[in-house]
Amino acid sequence: MISFSLAIIKSDEPAEKVRDNMDLIDKIGPTDVIALVDELVQMEIPLAELKRGINKLLNLFHESLKKATHTEIKKGSFLDLLAINNAEMEVRLKNLRPLIRTINKNKHDIQSKKALLKGFSDLEAFIDLYVIKENVLFPVLEKKWIDFRCLQVMWSFHDDIRRNRKQIVNELKKVDLDLPKFNKLAGDLFFNLLAIKFRDEKILFPVILKTISEDEITRMLENCRGLRFPYIQPEYKKKETQALPKEDADQISLGTGLLTAKQIELLFNHLPVDITFVDEHNKVQYFSTPSKRIFPRSKGVIGRDVKNCHPPESVQIVEEIIDEFRRGNQDKASFWIKMGQVYVLIQYFAVRDKKNKYCGVVEVSQEISEIKEISGEQRLLDWSK
Repeated sequence: MISFSLAIIKSDEPAEKVRDNMDLIDKIGPTDVIALVDELVQMEIPLAELKRGINKLLNLFHESLKKATHTEIKKGSFLDLLAINNAEMEVRLKNLRPLIRTINKNKHDIQSKKALLKGFSDLEAFIDLYVIKENVLFPVLEKKWIDFRCLQVMWSFHDDIRRNRKQIVNELKKVDLDLPKFNKLAGDLFFNLLAIKFRDEKILFPVILKTISEDEITRMLENCRGLRFPYIQPEYKKKETQALPKEDADQISLGTGLLTAKQIELLFNHLPVDITFVDEHNKVQYFSTPSKRIFPRSKGVIGRDVKNCHPPESVQIVEEIIDEFRRGNQDKASFWIKMGQVYVLIQYFAVRDKKNKYCGVVEVSQEISEIKEISGEQRLLDWSK
């Protein structure tokens, strides 16, 4: 299987290889694909080349995967919520097709252009589904599956979709629409969205149903509290009210004061920043939960290797930061990015004990749009600002 797959990835004219391996192609199943992609990822093929190759392979495997039987998804379950939101996305794509045909007949059709802009802008809501997959589903699969590396490739495709949708919106906002560019971007977006939907439902979900317990799948849905599905929301079971525990009188000495564990929790969660702590073993051990997080987190990331918390394209940067911190060469790394109208400062700080021993890294993210606008001085209290 691996030699055939490499031949397909490397060849522009694989017809002969396909003819010689039809028996193999016809028998491929979801578990085989998971194992195959895992092995290909470990071969360190350049990511762009690997993704193109995987698209070619899955196109060959399409009919076999489509015909494969698998356990039915339980209604109202975590996987069911993913599936029905995928289906809603597909409906919205179908509604955009006639508008795309119209704009291709007349690119100066203002109403069609406005409708397309709204349609592609509204697709941003669907990206919430990928946030849930990356923060709730992927951590569980990384712990349960030996061959989990296909998730890294899927995350990269998620990012392609995010980037692609933004580019389409930007093109549609221009006075003079570059129609060939728009068509290329729209074609890529449609392909990737529908390909990920197929791979979810014909590869990922069937293997999950075979390998992950129903209790674990139920916990995944519970871990989605605080995260939002794009179109169809789950009906969470009401949590049983419990008597509040007695106030914890135990205090922890912090060197410059004494606080209870509850006070420490409240303090972190009221800071106007997102905090995530990764220990010296590169495992995520804590994240704060302020009222409005910049980057979503779920409890599923606790204990997760930090390199698996980032898409493949940025893993190298994360590893470099940690290596430099561990060696003692650096203590801080800063980035600042625009997220729509929001300007975000992301900083990483090395955490060391009194003997300067490396103990981990803390990530601090802050929305700084208002801070950037500050000028002069304000020495008097003014609630209106």
